[in-house]
Amino acid sequence: MKKKWLYTILIILIITLVYVKGDNSGQQMDGFEGLRPVNVFVINDEANDVANRSVGNALKIMRDTHTDWLGETTIVQINGSDPRDALDKICNAWDIAVRDGGPGVPDIVLDVTRSGFGAETVNSFTAAMGVPTLSAQFGQEGDLRHWRELTDDQKNYLIQVLPPADLVPEAIRQLAITMNMSNAAIMFDENFVMDHKYKSLLLNVPTRHVIVRTKESGGIDAQLSQLRDLDIVNFFVLAKEEVVTAILDVAEAKNFTGRKYGWFALSLDDFTPKCECKNLSILFLQPQLTSFNQEQLGGLTSKGLLQLPLITAAFYYDITRLAIQAMREATKNNQWPPEPRHITCDEFNRNNTPTRNLDFLEKLKNVGQIVKFEPTYAGFHWGDKNGEHQANFTMKMSLVVIDNGNAISTNDLGTWPAGINSHLKLSTSQTEAVLNHTAVKSFRVVTVITPPFVMYDPATDTWSGYCIELLQHIQKILKFEYEIREVADREFGSMRTDGTWNGMVRELKDKRADIALGTLSVMAERENVVDFTVPYYDLVGISILMQKQKAATSLFKFLTVLENDVWLCILASYFFTSFLMWLFDRWSPYSYQNNKEKYKNDEEKREFNLKECLWFCMTSLTPQGGGEAPKNLSGRLVAATWWLFGFIIIASYTANLAAFLTVSRLETPVESLDDLSKQYKIQYAPINSSEAYTYFDRMARIETKFYEIWKDMSLNDSLTDVERAQLAVWDYPVSDRYTKMFQAMKEAGFPTSKEEAVRRVRKEIVNSSQTEFAFIGDATDIRYLEMTNCDLVMVGDEFSRKPYAIAVQQGSPLKDQFNNAISTAQILERFDE
Repeated sequence: MKKKWLYTILIILIITLVYVKGDNSGQQMDGFEGLRPVNVFVINDEANDVANRSVGNALKIMRDTHTDWLGETTIVQINGSDPRDALDKICNAWDIAVRDGGPGVPDIVLDVTRSGFGAETVNSFTAAMGVPTLSAQFGQEGDLRHWRELTDDQKNYLIQVLPPADLVPEAIRQLAITMNMSNAAIMFDENFVMDHKYKSLLLNVPTRHVIVRTKESGGIDAQLSQLRDLDIVNFFVLAKEEVVTAILDVAEAKNFTGRKYGWFALSLDDFTPKCECKNLSILFLQPQLTSFNQEQLGGLTSKGLLQLPLITAAFYYDITRLAIQAMREATKNNQWPPEPRHITCDEFNRNNTPTRNLDFLEKLKNVGQIVKFEPTYAGFHWGDKNGEHQANFTMKMSLVVIDNGNAISTNDLGTWPAGINSHLKLSTSQTEAVLNHTAVKSFRVVTVITPPFVMYDPATDTWSGYCIELLQHIQKILKFEYEIREVADREFGSMRTDGTWNGMVRELKDKRADIALGTLSVMAERENVVDFTVPYYDLVGISILMQKQKAATSLFKFLTVLENDVWLCILASYFFTSFLMWLFDRWSPYSYQNNKEKYKNDEEKREFNLKECLWFCMTSLTPQGGGEAPKNLSGRLVAATWWLFGFIIIASYTANLAAFLTVSRLETPVESLDDLSKQYKIQYAPINSSEAYTYFDRMARIETKFYEIWKDMSLNDSLTDVERAQLAVWDYPVSDRYTKMFQAMKEAGFPTSKEEAVRRVRKEIVNSSQTEFAFIGDATDIRYLEMTNCDLVMVGDEFSRKPYAIAVQQGSPLKDQFNNAISTAQILERFDE
């Protein structure tokens, strides 16, 4: 009897269950019979229009398709830049929704803010209220400031999923590592948020980088110029198609393309880059679509439910569906109460956050398995904690060559599974193409032509010299290219009175050059604005260049003992005396020729005609003597006078000749700077604004300052006798050697160039004084001039010695690289040669 009753009851139960099942089959599609709908509290930033539309469309489609899935929906739009206003809006809407309780209170918070103060406000709110939250905020675990110290209970229901736009920039890190980039500029548009990536994106990667948001179309030109001034040659563009095209067009116009630059574009959209460029290669990454994705997206975009970028819109669309279905799963398993109780913002006291005991993360993971959740575009990858959950998609990487505005070739290089620290997957045959796409290291070199260190041949447009060979050897070691030019003002670099610089130093300081090459001395003031490598040429000073003294050789050198006027007077006296003697002898009644009978018995019978008088006067000046004197008294008086005159002349000539030869031997040539300063016969000066000029100018200024200090102390009446006695060692006059020398240089005039200085040394420049000139300049220049010009000589020892080195921009990594290259044995051996 009991068995019949049990059998009857069992049949009735089965019939009842079948009836109920059949009655509800038209309303329940997922097996969640009898479940109440899920109430959603949505928080979004006003600026995130893609999320606003996608979430709204997802809620509408879900409400229309499954009428009993979705209950009350509250959507709060906040201003992400005003956290106080954002919190007021959230709390006002939340308090209204939970104050009266009942089945309409929110079950879940869907947070689709991106980052910044608004996102932090949402995190703080959800952690305090203890409400299950699915967040699509940007940033890894450490970036979610108010979710850093969650309890174990909160970690199970406060879940963040990294959106596609937060993952795409991570490809830059992998490219920089793979391609060993030394520098990079990262430009992004409104589809990306990079505030939280400034420190983390290239952390522990030796790539000097700048992250900037792209300017409007009119400001791209100035922005690219500013980035180039920072010595950046690798450019990453994270943007939509229009922005990528605009940036590439400006780069082409500014000649920022070619082998010296590397261009990379990463986008969330599906397009092929193009620009008005000539032969531009760009490495392009974009999301990879599957055939299933295309079918899904086609249906939604045709209805206007998704906007660009599609992967972002689809992500927000899917995360809305995912949150609702996961919460229904929790409700079905009784892990979430039918009427949850929440606290209001006013009730929160920092210690009354509800305990939920809800493993919401587990429900999110199980949704795909239970209800066959199919993502529209990117799937979801679940980790163990926040920062590890993310959108799951793959980026396709290709090398696009653009010419005359069109992409002429597209070469697939591989893929990148989007993710934090996810590695590139390059095709084996394309690895070399990726590695070679980076910008060729090319440096801008400025120099001053100073033979033999730097020389230029305009006919062949080639550079040569000691420094050029040095640079070429460094180039072989470091593998780089360079462009070399002479600085416009042909100056090495000195600081003006207003604090500005000229020459090569200014080019480095203004970042118009990377390397300053040449005979550039290491000076303390220069080291304040540029960096120097280790010296390649040790201790070069300042020296003096003069014209080599030529020993005067002449057949008539003996005539130079007396002045020309004296010789003329002697010659005139000679002819006058000879004529007078002939005249007296001719007309005197006592002469031989007028009294031949009287002197017929004399042995010497000399008739003083004009010829004989000339001979007599000439031979009288010699040790041989003139012979027989005239017979008449007047003639004898003339002869005696001539003898006396001749004696004086001969004695004077002999004395002058001896003195002339003695003095010529006693003349001491200039052999040092000290000798130069003590004489006034030779003018001297350095080239205007040269290093030697700066040296003498500053030494003179220092002497002036010392004099002022000495004067103030010596005239100080407040000094005691003891103090005055201690200062007595500093006697007046204070040295004014350089002051006098610099004044003498000013009076002589400073040459404007080395060529002018050499002409002045050679006396090729006509001036009023035609005095000798000594050129004071760099010792290497003067030594080279001496070696290549036989009529020039280097005088004295070097002073103010300083080494030569290569200069680079302050803080440039080239300093250490060049130091290592110069120090190698190969380079040093070359120097010795």
